[in-house]
Amino acid sequence: MKRSFRLILISAAVLFCGTAPFAQMSAPEIPYDSAANLLKGFPADTYIGEAAGVATNSLGHIFVFTRTGNAAATLTTERTFVRGNGGARLLEFDAAGTFVKEIGKGLYGFEFAHGVRVDPQDNIWAVDEGSNMILKFNSKGQMMMNFGRRPEAITVPGGPPATGRAGGGGRGGGGAPGAGVEGETFTRPTDVAWDSDGNVYIADGMGPNSRVIKFEKGGKFVKSWGATGTGQGQFKSVTSIAIDKANNVYVADPGNKRIQVFDSNGAFKSEISNVGAPMAICVSPGAHQYLYSSNSNDPKEPFEGGEIYKMDLDGKVLGKFGKAGKMAKEFGTVSAIDCRGENTLLVGEIANWRVQKLTLHPAAAK
Repeated sequence: MKRSFRLILISAAVLFCGTAPFAQMSAPEIPYDSAANLLKGFPADTYIGEAAGVATNSLGHIFVFTRTGNAAATLTTERTFVRGNGGARLLEFDAAGTFVKEIGKGLYGFEFAHGVRVDPQDNIWAVDEGSNMILKFNSKGQMMMNFGRRPEAITVPGGPPATGRAGGGGRGGGGAPGAGVEGETFTRPTDVAWDSDGNVYIADGMGPNSRVIKFEKGGKFVKSWGATGTGQGQFKSVTSIAIDKANNVYVADPGNKRIQVFDSNGAFKSEISNVGAPMAICVSPGAHQYLYSSNSNDPKEPFEGGEIYKMDLDGKVLGKFGKAGKMAKEFGTVSAIDCRGENTLLVGEIANWRVQKLTLHPAAAK
């Protein structure tokens, strides 16, 4: 009898003392307001589809990389050629959310939007998962640089086998699965970030590759790290990256339900594993930086999870807010977070086809 009672006590301790689910569930709720109908003034032929990417510049202008229109593939007797037909559009709005202009309309590298970021010099970077390209525009929207190459051919079920270059990746010429190959050969890239020296870091993680690639600011390849797996420095998809002012690189690894932290050379430092499956992350500016991470709901489960966590950079959870759903202050698969302000966020949603502007009130949660 005493032994049974002791086992019950031990089991209770395991369940309630320091486990990741307990930390996740016990995070305090942060009150917040939402502007769910932020964007306005669209031209007659322009629409928001899946809001895959959202970012702001130093003037507060809002950039949305959206999956809209449609993409197409042409089957031939030898290869399947991928061509664009308005499947991705990069839209600019002013700080009040009024439409300003479209950037890169009809651009060869726009196929299937995934993310957009704005660097410290107000250059705009679009990450296209379909074309396997990362495209840099200056603050006026002029094309400046591109990374990667659009696939010449892909394999389509029921179509002929592809014989052309299809983006590469996978085992990377005999290397570890997911390690890819050196240089600018991506397979469904997802995000981009920069360190204090202007070096460029690209997340290459929605296809067979599971890695981060580092380039010099002029575009020269430096190194890559990561492979498919569960160990330190391995990933089960890489969906988002962010860099703090100390040049630590935060990598969202939702397949392993964690965020991994590396130095600027790819050496593993730590992991954060008490915030669900992080899909989108960002690091706020300022003297005290914060890490935001979205436990984005699966599009097939529109009312499960969906909350966003606010953390110190060491992973200490300060609070969480929101849930999955379709109403204002609810989230439909958050694909992007912009946190240029400490308590002012923009979130791009895939399932709800919108961008919400959130204003947090963390003091009220204490």
